[in-house]
Amino acid sequence: MTTMTTKWTLDPTHSDITFKVKHMMISNVSGNFTDFNIEVDTEDDTFTNAKTSVTIKTDSVSTNNTDRDNHLKSADFFNVEQNPTITFESSAVNVNDGLTGNLTINGITKSVTIDLNFNGIEVDPYGFSRAGFSFEGKVNRKDFGLTWNSALETGGLMIGEEVKLAGDLQFVKQVQED
Repeated sequence: MTTMTTKWTLDPTHSDITFKVKHMMISNVSGNFTDFNIEVDTEDDTFTNAKTSVTIKTDSVSTNNTDRDNHLKSADFFNVEQNPTITFESSAVNVNDGLTGNLTINGITKSVTIDLNFNGIEVDPYGFSRAGFSFEGKVNRKDFGLTWNSALETGGLMIGEEVKLAGDLQFVKQVQED
């Protein structure tokens, strides 16, 4: 018996992955990753039992500041030469509640759950079905060995431990046979 699976390919021109972290305890610094891929395989258009695999190239980190980006790429943070990717493999998907899986940053893997919203499916003017999602979550950067910091004269630390993750993702449907 042939099983039909649906593969959804990422549309990178309509997708983003962003982050925010406290700077000097008084404001946030925002950034994003410009090179990432997400593969989603489903049994149907409800995304129930979906399998999700994410690969983010660490050297694509961008905060609109070259010096800061170079520091993030260094051994103090992502160590892009030894850890060229951040990965995520889903273990449970609830399309209007949460996405749980194993996140690997800096060679350390932890189970995380992020809020996930399924924004629906639409057919574009070219006849392709597209699915949209948005997500938000938080991780503690120290859990992944990203421990560099600097003490402030007034007390406190230059960089917060909590990193807020967010993004909007769009996928294009392709049907394949197993």
